[in-house]
Amino acid sequence: MNTLSRRHFAAASLLGLTVPLLPRIARAQDSGGYRFSPQNQHSARMTARYWNPIIAYVATTSGVKLQLKIGRTSADTTAFVIANEVEFAFTNQLFSPQREQMGWKIFGRRRTPPIHSQIVVLADSPIRKLEELSDQAVAFSGPEALVAYRIAYAQLLNRSIAVQVAFSGNMDAVFAQLAGGKVRAVGTNSQLTDGWVQRKGTRVRVLWQSEPLYDLPLMASRKVPERDLLAVSRAFVQMSRDPKGQSVLANAADLVKLPAGTDFVVSDGSEYGAYRSFYKTAPASVR
Repeated sequence: MNTLSRRHFAAASLLGLTVPLLPRIARAQDSGGYRFSPQNQHSARMTARYWNPIIAYVATTSGVKLQLKIGRTSADTTAFVIANEVEFAFTNQLFSPQREQMGWKIFGRRRTPPIHSQIVVLADSPIRKLEELSDQAVAFSGPEALVAYRIAYAQLLNRSIAVQVAFSGNMDAVFAQLAGGKVRAVGTNSQLTDGWVQRKGTRVRVLWQSEPLYDLPLMASRKVPERDLLAVSRAFVQMSRDPKGQSVLANAADLVKLPAGTDFVVSDGSEYGAYRSFYKTAPASVR
């Protein structure tokens, strides 16, 4: 399992951006800007390419200086959030009872069609049901991935199907393992499955998928003053109402093959009951 002490980096220093700061934001100015850590759903470079234009737009529109901070893997980035090294996040890693006590607040979410946790194989695989994965290598992005690992792996545990778990760091690497024949199946997020199939032209077959879930939320640390949080929230939500924001969203969606029209909307967190319920019923090893 990856930890904060292992190899990680801030994409702001390697792939990131510095946005001119408007003088009215004293808190952000004092700290050198707020750090924003989105969950690594793709490689670090692809994640930065997706988020940097969005963060630049939000920073310019809100007047709140933001910097992208991501780790080498999804687990590394989650470690930043858990250690309170960042102030904003795009993540579903904070729904366990213990982590909810940290006081992170949901203020928005990405609006897409429902997502599902999935276990998939290549379309030409002879494997037709989950039980045939017994003792086979199955890849997941990392131990912190709620939809792509914990929910999918819990399904295997609940059916007493023992597999050889391989962590690959992000979903692009996971699918590369599958396409290369190094694993027989992968745990994934349906949205990322669809995007990878469109980008690579490789067909897959779904062996199992969960109930529908909402896409990841935008969250803010309790350290962020209300004035700054409101400004950032407003900038995210108004992107789709501004021609420049629409262009940024359209280009970002096309990059990772999200549905056309994907944008951000206000959320108070009430949509995420299914995530919270998972921690009440899941096997202890994946809670």
